Amino acid sequence: QVQLVELGGGSVPAGGSLRLSCAASGYNDSSYVMGWFRQAPGKEREGVAVITSDGKTNYADSVKGRFTISRGNAKNNFYLQMNSLKPEDTAMYYCAADRRNLWRVWFGGGHNDIASWGQGTQVTVSS
Repeated sequence: QVQLVELGGGSVPAGGSLRLSCAASGYNDSSYVMGWFRQAPGKEREGVAVITSDGKTNYADSVKGRFTISRGNAKNNFYLQMNSLKPEDTAMYYCAADRRNLWRVWFGGGHNDIASWGQGTQVTVSS
């Protein structure tokens, strides 16, 4: 099973930027789809961004044009660059890995059986 560890997060004012990192280990192939979810207090967990093994990306409408997901050269690290942050971006952010590249898994609420999750990192954006 893939193990995931997030780094980054923190507190920034509105309009600021943060970069989240996720280090993946425990797998021998690069076929996994990697992505980021977030969960604000009292809200459902929602998909933010996803990247496939061949570099295709997809984003939630709420972050398009502001967030960028990318993979490192070794493909066992991936990142979420967050620019023009808004107070509504405040949430716990989780990285995730799964073999399925399905919209319903990453953005359609079908994430409960995703194979691997990181422990989460807090992002707080002040107004």
